[in-house]
Amino acid sequence: MSDTVYLNGDYLPLADAKVSVLDRGFLFGDGVYEVIPAYAGRLFRLNDHISRLNNSLRGIRIELEKSAEDWEAIFRPLLDGSKDQYIYLQITRGAAAKRDHGFPEQVVPTVFVMSADIKPFPGRDTGIKALTLEDTRWQLCNVKAITLLANLLLRQEALDQDCAEAILVRNGYVTEGAASNVFVVIDGDLITPPRNNEILPGITRDVILELAEANQIPCREDVIALEALQNASEIWVTSSTREILPVVEVDGNAVGSGKPGPLFRNVDQLLQAYKQSLA
Repeated sequence: MSDTVYLNGDYLPLADAKVSVLDRGFLFGDGVYEVIPAYAGRLFRLNDHISRLNNSLRGIRIELEKSAEDWEAIFRPLLDGSKDQYIYLQITRGAAAKRDHGFPEQVVPTVFVMSADIKPFPGRDTGIKALTLEDTRWQLCNVKAITLLANLLLRQEALDQDCAEAILVRNGYVTEGAASNVFVVIDGDLITPPRNNEILPGITRDVILELAEANQIPCREDVIALEALQNASEIWVTSSTREILPVVEVDGNAVGSGKPGPLFRNVDQLLQAYKQSLA
């Protein structure tokens, strides 16, 4: 993590960054966030990330309009062009004069930005284990909200059972991971759950769909029943900082051959080449 952060218009040492105890992010989890990779100093799909950020802000009725160029100017001093990093941006409704559930009439949003190095995720080459759990989160998972307690509890339950991720199921259908989107390979087709309020519209998810379509890989957005997940030949989870991770075991049962599959290898190579093309 970088020693310098951005807070409400100022760059300052991390140790000196402070917010009010009356900040609604602290009191209520009243805010949204965004995680943006930067490869060798180049922000990845910045416009898409800012579009999702603005959708999240509108979703919880925080008024803060900045262009992608405005945000990039804020992020740039926190980036080191010699390494791969990610930007963490958090916006809360701000600090009000008192604690009250209703939105305060006059409040200035709190804007916090920091950066950290992207490190290889354990299991990327060998695959990870996952656990299916009932999706107990709220109904607006398309909003990238900072209220992540349900996600944390689900992920920790997976970790407690020696799994790297929880794959969430609602009404018998897969939604997403506790901190990721989900893809499956069934009869050679690459499938991911459709966009709706039950999943976060992942940027890496969208890139994978674009790359698959451009390279004539059969792919589609469709519902995935739990039984279909259990019979998939490949399962992946995706996110901005972990990119694509192959799942080789679910609920103690091997996925396919029990090793990262050939379509994962193909699409991962396409993703790495795409990243290089942007450099």
